[in-house]
Amino acid sequence: MSDHAILGQLVLGYSPMINRERQVVATRLTVFPEKRDARPEPEALLAALMTVWPSPEGSDDISLTLRPMSAGGAVVPAAATGAAPTKATPLSLNIASEPWLRAMLGAQPSPHVMLELPAFMVADAGQAGAIQALHAAGSVLIVKGRPVTELPRELLPCFRHSLIDVGEERRAKPAAPEGVVRSITHIQVGVRTRAELDAAFERGAVAVLGWPLDEDLAANAAKAAGPDLAVVSELIKRVDRQEPVDRLEAVLKNDPQLAFRLIRYLNSAAFGLAVEISSFQHALMMLGYQKLKRWLALLLVQASPDPAMKPAMFAAVRRGLLMEELVRPTADEAQRGEMFICGVFSLLDRMLGQSFAELFQSVPVPEPVQQALVAGTGPYQPYLQLVKALEQGARSDIREAADQSFLGLAEVNAALLRALKSAQELD
Repeated sequence: MSDHAILGQLVLGYSPMINRERQVVATRLTVFPEKRDARPEPEALLAALMTVWPSPEGSDDISLTLRPMSAGGAVVPAAATGAAPTKATPLSLNIASEPWLRAMLGAQPSPHVMLELPAFMVADAGQAGAIQALHAAGSVLIVKGRPVTELPRELLPCFRHSLIDVGEERRAKPAAPEGVVRSITHIQVGVRTRAELDAAFERGAVAVLGWPLDEDLAANAAKAAGPDLAVVSELIKRVDRQEPVDRLEAVLKNDPQLAFRLIRYLNSAAFGLAVEISSFQHALMMLGYQKLKRWLALLLVQASPDPAMKPAMFAAVRRGLLMEELVRPTADEAQRGEMFICGVFSLLDRMLGQSFAELFQSVPVPEPVQQALVAGTGPYQPYLQLVKALEQGARSDIREAADQSFLGLAEVNAALLRALKSAQELD
């Protein structure tokens, strides 16, 4: 990623798009120019992004699982509407600069990239031709915000979705008459709690954009605590003590599904091993205790059977990968592993309903990880703060957090793209 000079001229943030099944179906990337008067370079930006979100080989290879909604809130099958399913949109671009966005219209991004257009720009008659050309080329367009006036009739077919902030939401329930399918479905923005998430879907949203993490999930702890949590915790403790492989395998025998998941992770493209891992003993021989502990940490945060926890799991995995990538050029393997664990564990308190101090009595973690998560101090804390700022997507917070971590924008953005690419290979 470092060979893309454009990355030093931008501030990037990211967030997930979550469907009704609580699956993350797309990533929204928010793009700010580092200097507000910088000359737009849409082609260079797209070239950098396509290293993470390359064009699919076929138009049906990637499907964003959003469908039009009936008035009752049920998903309408594509065959019932006579329309094709929503296509190939793993990336949604939110370009927070009008000059850059107008330039992007002219650049005509790949059809598999969703492009968000603010309502005021859609209402500009001078942009109608560019919008229609993008739609004709297959691009998925999203109108952002409630239009002050009715959208021009000729542009209505150009938009697949609308983005509506939860603070501007006026619907109490789906408003279309029974059996009528909406031509432009809505995606809710600004959701921060599980209650808001549920309410958005009850109102007929096809997706929610954002991180529903702003609450204590202790009330859901009993539901979230899956049967393999204790097994993973015990395995981490034994790996930390570097016990013989036969003792580790004895723990895994209590949960065959966990053993299968571990082997599947180790054979994923993200892990990059030259040979296929066939057993736990083989994994330990190839990896060693330190690397194995890192992947057990990943399994721990994904052990919950609660579907509503999926967005938190998504965030935790990306936090770990991103913290590791932020220090990759300067840290040794041990430090990178600790940073990964710090990010992955950073939501465990909310996911499992226990304080970090309580959790770390049963799950051993390095001292810098404890400092960052328990006390909010130590050498890893600035990087964790930077990761959180990237999730929130506020330009000034990201720049300030990058400065506190002594990282330049090019380094931060390249690390973000590498982490998102690795995360896609894990999914």
